[in-house]
Amino acid sequence: MAHTYTNVVIHALFSTKNRYPWLSAEVREEVFAYLGGSVNKLGGQSLLVNGAADHVHMLFVQPASMSLAEVMEKLKANSSGWMKRRWPERRGFAWQTGYAAFSVSKSQVEQVRRYIAGQEEHHRRVGFQEEVLVILRKQGIHYDPRYLFN
Repeated sequence: MAHTYTNVVIHALFSTKNRYPWLSAEVREEVFAYLGGSVNKLGGQSLLVNGAADHVHMLFVQPASMSLAEVMEKLKANSSGWMKRRWPERRGFAWQTGYAAFSVSKSQVEQVRRYIAGQEEHHRRVGFQEEVLVILRKQGIHYDPRYLFN
């Protein structure tokens, strides 16, 4: 797209299906690298991918030519298939159905980057579900608890 300039920074998070700990230490780095590379291939810019055994946080610049829903659908579908091919013993792997995503102002990018980088330490104190609830409340997002963690 000629003369199209955007800088829409997104903090996205999503978990493995049923928060099963598929992202063990031996695969986590490679999975996170794959997700970051996928964002770049879609025309965005991966700034950081990190998480825990049961979920991922991504900080990225959204591709100008795609909606956020398209980006997330492609990231999750492609990485799920790749994981099953890369580690056949994980053929039951799946991501949760949904995701959470928030815009990040330029002035807050470094703060969000530090938060994502510190996930291992953070999750020694706080579980994924508690983390999501805090973020949703902080963002003023209303949710139906019946469907929150499906």
